[in-house]
Amino acid sequence: MALMLLLVAPGSTFAQMSPGDAQTLVRKASWNETAKDPNGQPFRFQLRKIDEKGDTTKEIVQTKEGDIAKLLLYNNQPLTPERKKLEDDRLSHLMSHPEEQQRRFKREQADSERADKLVKLLPDAFIYEYIGTVPGASGPVVKLRFKPSPTFNPSDREAQVYHGMAGELWIDQDQARMVRLDAHLIADVDFGWGVLGRLYKGGSILVEQADVGLHHWETTHLQLNLTGKALMFKSLVFKTQEDESNFHPVPKNIGYRDAIRMLEQPAAPEQASTQR
Repeated sequence: MALMLLLVAPGSTFAQMSPGDAQTLVRKASWNETAKDPNGQPFRFQLRKIDEKGDTTKEIVQTKEGDIAKLLLYNNQPLTPERKKLEDDRLSHLMSHPEEQQRRFKREQADSERADKLVKLLPDAFIYEYIGTVPGASGPVVKLRFKPSPTFNPSDREAQVYHGMAGELWIDQDQARMVRLDAHLIADVDFGWGVLGRLYKGGSILVEQADVGLHHWETTHLQLNLTGKALMFKSLVFKTQEDESNFHPVPKNIGYRDAIRMLEQPAAPEQASTQR
């Protein structure tokens, strides 16, 4: 089905959007989020991640064989000579061991498939209420409030988290893409995620996306603040912040070895960032 058939017509009014219309919009956005384009545009960008392991900034290049990352800063400081050598040696080793990159790529694909599975459940997992339309970076953004649907029957343990989640979902009107998910746990919930456990009430999840150029959408901000326990014993704390920026398109069909060579050179200064 052509993507354009799923987009909300520009100029549509949502002043009287019914719950059914809101759910239809979420379903369109969910489809767009999980639709894969094998000829999609790859990008080079920076990722800053702050968690219990520290503060890291990496340069990442997307390729048809998986992402390649190079550490640039640690705790917001340039790498020491020792750490820089370790990073260079790691990439040199990866260059000559494609089987390792294949394993990493398979893990990336598995993680992406799990995320897509949860996104596909969004239209049915919640009841949506229209609360307004605001200007966005790419045009009007529809704001919806959501709460758990009493009729939702999760197909697996991972999806059970939706039973205790409520918040707001913002959707770009013209491109029917999810701009912001601001969710809070309103009850303790069981989860899977590879480790059986429970997340406690009060946690929060914030995800922001943007058109970074050429109608290509990426997550630009992620913030997790979750606590819980696993297997009745181990305490769990998920406190992570990720920010992506400085997006530049790279040649299509680029291979992972090409990306490693590219990361040996700084981003070309004449390339203007496509992030909006």
